[in-house]
Parts: sequence; structure tokens; C-alpha cells
Amino acid sequence: MRAAIVTDFASPPAAGEFADPVADEGQIAVDVELAALNPVDIAIYSGSFYAARPDLPCVAGREGIARLDDGSLAYFDLSIAPFGSIAERTLVANELPVRLPDGLDPAPALACGIAGLAAYLALLDRAKLTAGERVLILGAGGAVGQVGIVAAQLLGASRVVGAARRPHSLERARALGVDATVELQGDRETVAAAISAAFDGEGPDVVVDPLWGMPAAAAVDAMAFGGRLVQLGQSADKEATFDSAAVRGKCLKILGHTNFAVNPAVKLNALETLFGWTLNGQLEVPHERFPLGEVGDAWQRQIDSPGMKLVIDPHA
Repeated sequence: MRAAIVTDFASPPAAGEFADPVADEGQIAVDVELAALNPVDIAIYSGSFYAARPDLPCVAGREGIARLDDGSLAYFDLSIAPFGSIAERTLVANELPVRLPDGLDPAPALACGIAGLAAYLALLDRAKLTAGERVLILGAGGAVGQVGIVAAQLLGASRVVGAARRPHSLERARALGVDATVELQGDRETVAAAISAAFDGEGPDVVVDPLWGMPAAAAVDAMAFGGRLVQLGQSADKEATFDSAAVRGKCLKILGHTNFAVNPAVKLNALETLFGWTLNGQLEVPHERFPLGEVGDAWQRQIDSPGMKLVIDPHA
């Protein structure tokens, strides 16, 4: 079968021929309708992911939409090694595929998966957002950020502010109806003052942070008493430095999040909610489609933070 094959950690995957998957007990081999790229894929298949390195050679990709034997479409977010989602077929556990609602297009559905779950669960499961609280979304122009904006609005936040490093990302946030935007440019003090001003001097109660680095430190400086920052990525920097007084004086909580640690039932409920929002038009993340032969170009686009969901058609 055709697949995006990883042969070394220093190079992006390339289209080639890989052995077809053969299912064992508790497994099913499925046809892949569409696959998606995420920052976690770049980390995993460059050998820099904090959890583990895959054995090589292997097929790249975690999440995708499968077409099952009965013709229905289903979402999955993990293949059984050495297979991956960016291939004509892959191997998954029997219980893994989550059927899509009738009428839901597979490309928008992929934004509900790794990216959508990270944003939604950061707000609902980790931060325990309650109606009326104020929310800051860092990295507001990316797929996680865009889902975070919509989720915060639909969960009843009283004020939602989008912060990003690039003007076009701020435009995406404005198009989603944020109450204000903050450009993450300048030094930490300047950015912290801009965040505070965007919340009328009160600061956010909840911060969704896929960036880390200086933006996270500035957000901590601006946060309200008892605020919660949920950390789920390091697109800006792998390290961040906070003042002790800001954290302890305001009794802040800095909470890590990974979808990998979420209870399967909680994840399923979250997916169903996000699928529903997408189906009824409340959630829409732009996507860009690539044929399998251009997986290297898609890989570089993901590294460059495209601000949209990148999907790969393994049959094109």
C-alpha cells in the first residue's frame, strides 16, 4: 500500500510502498479516508517527543478518518505500530474508532480530534471553567486556539480574548468574535500589560496555553487571583520563567494537559460534543488538503504553524 514512511528522524516522511496491515485478535485493519497532521506528529517522528521514540521504519501519523466495512466513517487517534494514519490502510484496536454523525464531513471532523480535544478538555476538564469566567486563548490563530475560542464562548465565558504572534492569526481570532485581541510582540512586561488591558485590568481567570515561553510568563503576570493556566504545548519555547510572587501571591494553578491521559469515556463525550458543534455549524476550523505525494510539503507547513488543520488524502 502507499504510505508516508519515516526512515530516519532527521528527515520528513516520504510517500512510498509499505506492507499492508494484517489484523490480529482485538485489531481491525481499516481503509483511511483522510489523515491529519498535528504538532505532536512532528515531535514523535523527529524523535524529540517526551514519551518515546517509534521504531523505524514506520508509517507517520496518529489521527485519521477510517471507512469501516459497513461504509460508515469513524475517527481514530492511534494506529498499532509500525502503522500510522497517513496511509491507504492502517491497523487500530477494535474499540478505537468513533463513528461520525451522519452528514459530518471528514475534513472538518479531524479538527475535533487531537487539536479540538486539547482545547475543549483544557477548558472543561482541567480548568473547570464556569459560566461567567474570563478566558485568554494563547496561540489563538492555530487549530487549538480556534477551537478554544469557540469552546470558551459556547461554555459561557463572559469575555474571551485571543492572543497570537502574527497579524493573520489575530484576524482569524477576530473573525470568531473574540472580545479583544493581543499581539504577542515585545517584551514580557509589554505583553503582560496588553493582556491586562484586554481584560479591563482584571486579568483572565483561565488561560489556554499551547505556546509556553514568554507568552505564558506574561499571562501569569496578568492573571486574576485564583486563575488557572492550562499548559498543552511549546510552540513558542520549551521553557518559561515565572516570578514566585505572581504565582503564590495570586494563588495561581499551572496545570498540565495531555489528551493521552484523559479517561476514554471523558474523551468520547468530548468528541461527541465537538462533532455536534461542527455538524450544526457552530465550530468550523479551516483546513488545507494535500495528496499523499506531497506529504513532505505538508510536513513543512505544519512546522511553520499554518493556522489551519492540515489533512492528507492517502488515495490522491
